[in-house]
Amino acid sequence: MSAILAVTNLEKHFGGVHVTRQVNFSMQAGEQSAIIGPNGAGKSTFMNLLTGYHRCDAGKVMFEGRDITNQAPHRIARLGISRAFQVSSIFARMTVAENVRSAVHAQMRRSLSIFGAASRIGIDESGRVLALCGLEGKRDLVAGELAQGDKKRLELAIALAGKPRLLFLDEPTAGMSIDEARGTMELVDRLNRELGLTVLFTEHDMGIVFNHARKLTLMHRGEIIVQGTPEEVRANETAQKVYLGEHQI
Repeated sequence: MSAILAVTNLEKHFGGVHVTRQVNFSMQAGEQSAIIGPNGAGKSTFMNLLTGYHRCDAGKVMFEGRDITNQAPHRIARLGISRAFQVSSIFARMTVAENVRSAVHAQMRRSLSIFGAASRIGIDESGRVLALCGLEGKRDLVAGELAQGDKKRLELAIALAGKPRLLFLDEPTAGMSIDEARGTMELVDRLNRELGLTVLFTEHDMGIVFNHARKLTLMHRGEIIVQGTPEEVRANETAQKVYLGEHQI
């Protein structure tokens, strides 16, 4: 089976500082994986390189057999890759439904105002995404007034409006209560299982990582130093020394 994502010898430096070094990484379609590592390990930069927010200094990124290296973020998104950021990207003054509908229109390459004629376009798709994320009953609420868990569900809904086949999540449970975090990751599991959506997430909560990822990649100082199943990484001496020894797992 060919990889949905294949990264070869990826490098990025800012000035004289190498943030990623010779990174080789791949994912199979339908996989749900996590990237872990201490602060400054290069996780966010790696995702920025994959999604076009940073330019690669060397290496190649292939998605479904297509070279997407250094393409613009909007082009990468249209090819089937979506990303939900750690910092909220919702429109706080718009309703839940308006947020999702605007994302649906963007996917349909519509530029008309969502309050005008375009408001009738994509209503069915918007409803489908809201239902998928459990937000039907909150469609008319102002997004900025949602609880943190519901804001994250809305961010996922916005990402899903692009009809991705590969979804990147930055710290999906950051700032959440235990119950909110559990609900968010149960939703991510369901999207992976029922839609066959390939998911890659970063996360500092090792309980979340070991309960929801089927493959782990440990980064340290811009390099991948350990990869494997959660059980393999948990038992790895290097992983224990570099990162896992500081966390309760």
